[in-house]
Amino acid sequence: MMKQGALFLLMLFLFVGCTETSSENAYSQITADEAMVLMEEEEDYTILDVRTFEEFDERHIPQAICIPNETIGEEEISALPDKDQLILVYCRSGNRSKQAAEKLVQLGYTHVVEFGGINDWPGETVSEER
Repeated sequence: MMKQGALFLLMLFLFVGCTETSSENAYSQITADEAMVLMEEEEDYTILDVRTFEEFDERHIPQAICIPNETIGEEEISALPDKDQLILVYCRSGNRSKQAAEKLVQLGYTHVVEFGGINDWPGETVSEER
């Protein structure tokens, strides 16, 4: 019962959320803890790290893809072909992820959720070398 209540609240945040633009063209904001629950409940989503490749290599959330905020512009993003897929966006502290989320919405992505920075991430992280 508790899990259903938490899921209801999380979905409420996703649909109502804190938005940066009009409700027709906006992204949602949730906490890192809420993102972790969402990742456990959902199946079809992309975790998007918008830091630099160097920051990503140092430490990132497992299964995340890296598309630096600075590279997100007005062109289509081949790594994100489904504009209706749930995209969970994070950076280091939350500033770049908000910028990137706004740009993704402007590009037509419809299910963008920003959850701050890896500094607040309570879960597992991994490192890799390129």
